Amino acid sequence: MALPPQLSVSQLVALAADPAALAARLRRPLPLPPNPHARRGTAFHAWLEQRFGAAQLLDVDELPGAADEDAAPDDDLPELQQAFLASAWAERRPVEVEVPFETVVAGVGVRGRMDAVFADPDGGYTVVDWKTGALPDPARMPALAVQLAAYRLAWAGLAGCSPHEVRAVFHFVRPDVTIGPEHLLDAAGLRSLVASVPVA
Repeated sequence: MALPPQLSVSQLVALAADPAALAARLRRPLPLPPNPHARRGTAFHAWLEQRFGAAQLLDVDELPGAADEDAAPDDDLPELQQAFLASAWAERRPVEVEVPFETVVAGVGVRGRMDAVFADPDGGYTVVDWKTGALPDPARMPALAVQLAAYRLAWAGLAGCSPHEVRAVFHFVRPDVTIGPEHLLDAAGLRSLVASVPVA
């Protein structure tokens, strides 16, 4: 498989999880058929964006969570709102929301958008990715953590701080569970992941 010159963060996760499956998708000459779940979870993200007072609302298809696997249907918004308001995150105010980024990893452009960034009492930061679906199988976490690794490095670059000052976590809204893998890939680890595949 040869990678295209640019990948989304979700494609980077797919590369870590199943390179062959990603290769099959990249080889398709036609767009994928419509996915009925592709816009799930967007109502919750839009609600959070408004709650946090984001200056510029995104189009629904650009919202983080729009393509999350196993995202909750938008009809579940009231339940998700109640779960979020009962969580510890409801009392915190982010320093940034819906943060777009683009960087180059081993010659390949990687683009994404971070849901929210919070300042921590110790002077560092926590990047949070809101998940509206079920908790994942633990076997999938190493691949999913690639998303957090990319976010951590991206925010460190944007904030001009060391990656060691940035934490990155998933918050699963419905069960009120926050997961922050102890070991995330560093810049060299992400480069090794991408460099393991030839660039087109």
